Amino acid sequence: MNEIAILLVDDHPIVREGYRSLLERQPGCRVVAEADNAASAYQAYRNVSPDLVIMDLSLPGAGGLEAVRHIRQWDKAARILVFTMHSGAAFALKAFEAGASGYVTKSSSAAELVRAVGAVAKGGRALSDDVAREIAAEHLAQGRSPLDDLGPRETEILRLVASGRTSEEIAEALNLSTKTVQNYHYQIKSKVGARTDAHLVWLAIGAGLVNDDRPDGYSTGSTAVISMPKPDSPT
Repeated sequence: MNEIAILLVDDHPIVREGYRSLLERQPGCRVVAEADNAASAYQAYRNVSPDLVIMDLSLPGAGGLEAVRHIRQWDKAARILVFTMHSGAAFALKAFEAGASGYVTKSSSAAELVRAVGAVAKGGRALSDDVAREIAAEHLAQGRSPLDDLGPRETEILRLVASGRTSEEIAEALNLSTKTVQNYHYQIKSKVGARTDAHLVWLAIGAGLVNDDRPDGYSTGSTAVISMPKPDSPT
């Protein structure tokens, strides 16, 4: 097998070091660049043109979902494997919609990650067993998530809103105007049928976009939002 040049994206240096060591023990795998946020991931991709990107979703500022979308906008042939703690079906489906070719959770075995790397690098798709079960269960239940009608950028903005970020902070992270973010915010509420931001938070938690105890690593402003009593569903 030809050498697979990998861009590794995760905001924790120790985590990157561990996965770099694992990957470079595999024949034909070499980590050629690393990044710790969405902007540096995009720049690194343009600089080194890797064969494969391994992307975490929980990044500071603009998250991995936005990074996937941005890289694929620049290079429609980019091969991206999401490697994340999020096992929710909604997040996985949005990652594929944004342009990812594989989705593996960090609770998966090292062997499962290595298999996914090989599959995606060859142009295939990969999905870890736990996420596959979540997606299958959702389809068998014939239920629809309120997030099904949201696009990847709307999903990322919802994640940031639910994490306690202000419109100004989201605008800076995504290189948008505050007015554009506010328009997205209104559209998201309308699409999911939420009357309040508290309701948006609970929908995001239910879909696995944020954790109810530690929303995606954000602490500023998030505790007050998450601790709100669960709102009634809109009538």
